[in-house]
Amino acid sequence: MAPVLRVRDLTVRFGQRTIIDRLNLELEAGEILAVIGPNGSGKTVLLKALLGLLPYEGEVAWAEGTRIGYVPQKIAPDRTLPVRVRELLEAKARLLRLPKTAVDDAARAAGLSAELLDAVAGVLSGGQFQKMLVAYALLGDPTVLLFDEPTASLDELSEERVYELLHWLQKERGMTVILVSHELNIVFRYASRVLCLSRGLVCSGPPREVLTQQMLEALYGAPQSYYLHVEQHRRQP
Repeated sequence: MAPVLRVRDLTVRFGQRTIIDRLNLELEAGEILAVIGPNGSGKTVLLKALLGLLPYEGEVAWAEGTRIGYVPQKIAPDRTLPVRVRELLEAKARLLRLPKTAVDDAARAAGLSAELLDAVAGVLSGGQFQKMLVAYALLGDPTVLLFDEPTASLDELSEERVYELLHWLQKERGMTVILVSHELNIVFRYASRVLCLSRGLVCSGPPREVLTQQMLEALYGAPQSYYLHVEQHRRQP
């Protein structure tokens, strides 16, 4: 079976600075790939290159028929804009010429209640706004979802709900997920594979095999207490 994504010698440069250097990657349908690494290592740049949002060298080939949804790292809502959540979702649905039921289907999958659908987008909490972005990304029935730190600035409860939703989408819909995250406990719990990026260092494989103490030190230069925290998750079944 052909991979859903094949990347060959992907290189991204900003002027004289090379952010991603000859990256090779294959991703199978239904996998959850976690992309990790310190700030500035090229995680968001990778997602944007995969989406064709910035110039790159090399090859990015999506399988025929792939439909992509994208949840960016952070969007600052205009708190004064009197637009309701349903209106935003319906605008995209009209653009994609989707049936009228598409908005309710996406909202249901993302956990948006009828009350939230009728709320003004600018007054949503961080977790509610993130759910709206997920619902927006689900319109068009994507087969692949790209998430750039989907729980940045969220409280712990909202963070857990977002990750549970991602896991449900992968398990129940067979959706392929590419997830940028700084939370290694989440990587161990949900990711089937991990891609590490750091200062020219690239590693890839199952989290419990790849994220050794030596690799984490090379990636982050983390203290021993950090390794002990990660080891607890590595040993969980």
